[in-house]
Amino acid sequence: MRANRSTNTMPELAIRQILHRHGLRYRVNVRPIRAVRRSADVVFTKQRLAVFVDGCFWHGCPQHYVAPKQNVDYWSEKVRRNRERDAETTRLLEEAGWHVLRVWEHEAPAASAQRIEQARASLASHK
Repeated sequence: MRANRSTNTMPELAIRQILHRHGLRYRVNVRPIRAVRRSADVVFTKQRLAVFVDGCFWHGCPQHYVAPKQNVDYWSEKVRRNRERDAETTRLLEEAGWHVLRVWEHEAPAASAQRIEQARASLASHK
């Protein structure tokens, strides 16, 4: 389990590299709301945009999640709790005036980066 990274995963790094190459600057692995112990993977503070790059296994991707054959009860409960926490995090951030964007690790980094850039630009134009 120690080999499973919680930050700076390959999909996160690929997306961040594209965003940086396109001239965007952002904060990495920070809490958008200090009182809530949840860190977003990429944060645009001025636009109040929090981006989460969710792993297919850990967050129960509807397309790619395959339940393990060992310890089924533990893993199904673990993924269920992760999904509930994701929904709660999104709700808390949106209630606090943040915009939340979630991308799956299986999505092409270029497509994810484009979605992020479009969301950021849309929010910047409304200010």
